[in-house]
Amino acid sequence: MDIGRYIDHTLLKPATIIQDVKKLCAEAVEFGFAAVCIPPPLVKNARSILKGSTVKVATVIGFPFGYSVSKAKVFEAQQAIEDGADELDMVINLIALKSKAWNYLESEVKHIIEAAHKNGKLLKVIIESGILTDEEIIQCCELYGRLGVDFLKTSTGYAEKGATIEAVQLMRAHLPDPVQIKASGGIRTYEFARQLIEAGATRIGASASVAIVKGERGGTDGY
Repeated sequence: MDIGRYIDHTLLKPATIIQDVKKLCAEAVEFGFAAVCIPPPLVKNARSILKGSTVKVATVIGFPFGYSVSKAKVFEAQQAIEDGADELDMVINLIALKSKAWNYLESEVKHIIEAAHKNGKLLKVIIESGILTDEEIIQCCELYGRLGVDFLKTSTGYAEKGATIEAVQLMRAHLPDPVQIKASGGIRTYEFARQLIEAGATRIGASASVAIVKGERGGTDGY
């Protein structure tokens, strides 16, 4: 399977420093990960470190709770693009979702899509599937699929429940074919990552990326 090519090697701890990013980037190059996903203030550093490699730089917008005002998210996205990010992982406004304010959610993401796509960047929209009903997940698939996001992403990793095979299967069943799925949150073993890919995920967000790859290669699989 060569699972490394599916992985966004992720480090989003509040106290992340440049030395951590250097290590993350070195591992991403060594193991052939798709991207590194890091805090916005460190995007410039990662862009410089990864110059000449095929590893993409991803960062987060409105992270981790999603309730930043739309203008703040747009500014974050524009700054991340200016700093060299290739991919943006944006958390939706879950307060709006739970309030059934779908027009607000549509307006919010339209601005972010515009900022990303006019600069040739990818947008991943995080819906926090672990705290949504099946109906809400389906509604997200219909909205964000219609608007043309690049990925729908399960989770931030900060909610009480992360990625599940069932959520990925539900998303795949209700998304247009061009919209990919990123599974993240609580993925620590090769076996679980493999099952999520078989369920329809084309990206895996994980901090245990090295252990996952070693699990595929027959080494230690786990934390």
